[in-house]
Amino acid sequence: MTDTAPHPGTERHWSADEATAQHGPKHSLDAPDSRGRTTIADTVAEKIAGMATREVPGIHNLGSGMARTIGGVRERMPGGQPSITRGVHVEVGEHQTAVDLDVVVDYGFPIVDVAADVRTNVIAAVERMTGLEVVEVNVAVDDIHLPEDEDEGEGDEHRVE
Repeated sequence: MTDTAPHPGTERHWSADEATAQHGPKHSLDAPDSRGRTTIADTVAEKIAGMATREVPGIHNLGSGMARTIGGVRERMPGGQPSITRGVHVEVGEHQTAVDLDVVVDYGFPIVDVAADVRTNVIAAVERMTGLEVVEVNVAVDDIHLPEDEDEGEGDEHRVE
């Protein structure tokens, strides 16, 4: 049977220098953010802001009149996908970013409340995902989507199969 209890007088206490020599310095490396540089492209922040904007109830679409028209044509082409960044303009600096949005609000939603919800959601998403401080989110409401607008468009889409 082996005695695993330490015997009086045989315990070994390491000095700080001995511990460093044996295991290496614990904090010899700089903090991770001081050992390189991270850059975030404008398009990355634009995509995050676009997704965060589309999540808000009352947002029908993004983009001004001509951008929505051209985007709608692209989306209807085979293989076309909706543009997440349409109507989103972002300026990214080293530590801060500013966001400009062109939106279309659904009829019946209070525009002031929708704009406030968009700001809150965009700021939270961009700051959480990029670490950048959002200094401003400008929301331009370019149009309001009426329920009858959808009915007219549906008739044209299903005209020929």
